[in-house]
Amino acid sequence: MKRIRSDKIILEERLFDGYIYFDDNKITEVSEEEYPVQEEYNMMGYYVSSGFIDIHTHGGGGYRFEGSTDEIVNACNFHLKHGSTSISPTISAADFDSMARSVENVSQAMADDRVRGTIIGAHLEGPYLSKKQSGAQCAEFITAPQEEEYLPLLERYSDTIARWSYAPENDMEERFAKNLKNYGIVASAGHTDATYDDMVRAIENGCELVTHLYSCTSTITRDHGFRKLGVIETAYLSDDLYVEIICDGKHLPPELVRLIYKIKGADKIALVTDSLALAGTEQKHGFMQNTEFIIEDGVCKLMDRSAFAGSIATADRLVRVAVKDAGIPLLDAIKMMTSTPANIMKLSTKGKIAHNMDADFVVFNENISIKAVFARGNLIE
Repeated sequence: MKRIRSDKIILEERLFDGYIYFDDNKITEVSEEEYPVQEEYNMMGYYVSSGFIDIHTHGGGGYRFEGSTDEIVNACNFHLKHGSTSISPTISAADFDSMARSVENVSQAMADDRVRGTIIGAHLEGPYLSKKQSGAQCAEFITAPQEEEYLPLLERYSDTIARWSYAPENDMEERFAKNLKNYGIVASAGHTDATYDDMVRAIENGCELVTHLYSCTSTITRDHGFRKLGVIETAYLSDDLYVEIICDGKHLPPELVRLIYKIKGADKIALVTDSLALAGTEQKHGFMQNTEFIIEDGVCKLMDRSAFAGSIATADRLVRVAVKDAGIPLLDAIKMMTSTPANIMKLSTKGKIAHNMDADFVVFNENISIKAVFARGNLIE
């Protein structure tokens, strides 16, 4: 039996002064009582939260999630040091065979003991997107959903694919969304030019999430004076729809983060890095599939600087920006990095510090600087 002692344990709605007891990889008790243990970690004066959960990242530490199994392992372990004890490797739009090979590599990594945290499953961001909202996704690979290619992949890798981002307006009969739901995969509207009617139809057929709100998501348009709502307005109107935001301090200004928080609330927002492989490195130039980008002003940009191409953020930076720049209360910022993404991905044993939950913890100070990370009950050295 092990325990963590802290006067700033972050529970669901409050700070707690006491002990977290854990054995193997499960929390056995959260208590003010002192019991005999084999090992104690004194974290007095530091915050202790549940492990961070990043549900949208393309890599980090110089390693790509679209790469080999070794690369995936190394990228996961890089982000783990920044608090991401659970992670969803994201695969960008490419030719479908390449995306399928990346899914196979994620499947192998999920069973690889070198991964010290937890791989939730793959997130496919494409190829069924909108060319009008492609952003940094390579437009040459974007297509409408094709059952003959995606159904065999779902059948083979339903335990590996956790989420799929798609453009609902290209799934008019909602066959793709329905198939994802049937296989227990989270359907997320992303890189989409959908109207309100498109989104209502998608939600009715299983769409639960909006991929990086405000980044490659449609908004109000006018047709001869008549206004049509887009994805952004639908996200605000739909109480059941979750959204994720890239809270790196670059993609969204602090005022916009506050607006999203004010309307949706912490229970419906997940903070995501959308980080590329160069996160955590000194490199200033790279590629995401066939899309070339540079790093400038602390963010990834397309070569013509017309748009962002992704972030170089880590999960601790997301929380820091939310709290220090956007003024969101710490407990709500942590909720958006823990329990809300756990709810989105239906991770019943993650996201909270409570009895029988997984023993994943992040220890940090007032500046959201990481002191220690525990994954599966083990201190990460």
